[in-house]
Amino acid sequence: MIKFEEYANRYRNIKMERRDGILQMTVHTDGNSLRWTFDVHEELPEAFWFVGQDRDNKVIILTGTGDEFSGPAPTPDTPTWPARPSAQFWDKIYWDAKALLNNLLSIEVPMIGAVNGPALRHCELPLLCDIVLAAEEAAFQDSGHFMNAVVPGDGMHIVFPLLLGANRGRYFLLTGQKLNAKEAKDLGLVSEVLPRDKLLARAWEHAENLAKLPLLHLRYSRLVLVEDLKRRMQDLLAFGLSLEGMALMERGLPEKTS
Repeated sequence: MIKFEEYANRYRNIKMERRDGILQMTVHTDGNSLRWTFDVHEELPEAFWFVGQDRDNKVIILTGTGDEFSGPAPTPDTPTWPARPSAQFWDKIYWDAKALLNNLLSIEVPMIGAVNGPALRHCELPLLCDIVLAAEEAAFQDSGHFMNAVVPGDGMHIVFPLLLGANRGRYFLLTGQKLNAKEAKDLGLVSEVLPRDKLLARAWEHAENLAKLPLLHLRYSRLVLVEDLKRRMQDLLAFGLSLEGMALMERGLPEKTS
C-alpha cells in the first residue's frame, strides 16, 4: 500500500499536509498562486493517483494559494498552444489530461474543494469535488480553451454542460463567461460562499465531521456519487481530446488563394 511519506514532498507545485486522516492539497507556483503549466498538467494526475492509493486518507481538501486558485487570466491574442503540435507532444497531453480527471474521480474518499480566489485555469478540478466552498473573491472561467483558440475538449465539454445545464454550459464555454462566487452559488456550482479568512477553517470543519464516520461508509458513498461522472469521462473524454488535438493541426497552415 502507498504511504504518505512516499509522495508528500514529491511535487514542486503541490504542498501536502495531513492530520488525522485529512489530507490538504494546496496547489501553488513557487509559493504563490498557481500558474498552469505543462509541469502542473503532469504533476497533478500523478499526485491524484498516489492520494487515491493511500488508504490512510479519509478526506481530501483541495485548495489554492494567495489571492487566486489558478491562472493565468485569458490571453486571446497570444495563444499558449503551439501551432501544429507533433504527435508525440499531443500524445503526452492526451495521456496526462485523461489521467488528470480520471485519477481525481478515482479517489475513493470524499473531496472538499476550497476555492480561495479566481479559478481561471482548470476550474473544473475544485468543482468536481463533493463539497465545494468558495471565498467571496472567487470566480470561475475557462480561460485555457475556446477563448485561447483551443477546443474545450479535455473534460470541459463534459463537466460544464452537466453542472450548469446544457445551454448555460455551452454559453459558458463559448463566450469566456466569468462567474463570480455569488453567481456560482446561485447556479449550483458551489454550496457555500465565505470570507477568505474563514474558508479553510470551514473546509476543515466539514472534513473533521466526515472523518468521524466509518471508513467504508465514506469510501462507498464517494464511489456511488461519482460513478456517473466516471462513466461520462469513459465515454467522452478521449473523444474530446482527439478533436482538440485535430483542431490544432489547422494552425499555421497557409491561407488559401483563389
